[in-house]
Amino acid sequence: MIQEIAKRVKKPTPKFFKVVRNIGLALASISGVILAAPVALPVGLITAAGYIAVTGGVMGAISQMTVEGGE
Repeated sequence: MIQEIAKRVKKPTPKFFKVVRNIGLALASISGVILAAPVALPVGLITAAGYIAVTGGVMGAISQMTVEGGE
């Protein structure tokens, strides 16, 4: 099963999912900057940044494993 996942990740990703992956990575990066900020930020912003980091990571992972064509 792990080998099948590795093969899927190496296959070409459709253009739409490349865009979704990049948006997910951007969201994860921005939320990482917010979480690592050296100043005190409101609790709501920190909580939202945590959720956005998870969402961005899932978007990136799912989009990367989407491949063109069928088996």
